[in-house]
Amino acid sequence: MQEPMLLDAPPVDIDSQPLNTTKLTLDQYHHMIDSGVLAEDNRIELLEGWLVEKMTKNNLHIYVNEKTAALLRNLNLIGWTVYNQQPILLNDSEPEPDISVVRGDLADYLERKADARVVGLIIEVSHSTLAQDRGIKHRIYARAGVPVYWIINLIDRQIEVHSQPSGDLYRLRHLYTEADAVPVTLDGAEVGRLTVRELLP
Repeated sequence: MQEPMLLDAPPVDIDSQPLNTTKLTLDQYHHMIDSGVLAEDNRIELLEGWLVEKMTKNNLHIYVNEKTAALLRNLNLIGWTVYNQQPILLNDSEPEPDISVVRGDLADYLERKADARVVGLIIEVSHSTLAQDRGIKHRIYARAGVPVYWIINLIDRQIEVHSQPSGDLYRLRHLYTEADAVPVTLDGAEVGRLTVRELLP
């Protein structure tokens, strides 16, 4: 098995902004949802105060998303819940990552949304959104202190694992190819491994 590469975090274009967006505060965004201006099932998420339309997912994206979530649940992560495309409160953003692993049980979130304090891992399955996932989402998750961020890169058939958030960046990036197994790390401890080949058909 080839050793995963340890690289500096990729550069992030901090000046770029999503197109066709309107800037809002979190309170304004929630008010628009509560008042029915935005339906809860709208394909929109709030990123750095901008309303951003989510891309339509193709069959490969859906397969990898569901397979990854199922394999994570099979690890029997005691004290953690695997979320699939649920909103996470992060500073001035409310992204809906493909997968997130949050502390506690589903019942803990009946009256509140998960936020940065309870997130152990966020995963984005990426094809047409690769630039966004490496850019604005990388910045948002790092700034919020999300400890580990995976990008399942469907274009290059590899998994990018970002860790050690510092300011707007993750200090470390490991690349895992199809010959590798990716450690699942929560609270700084490895709780299992997922093989890249198992995730990418």
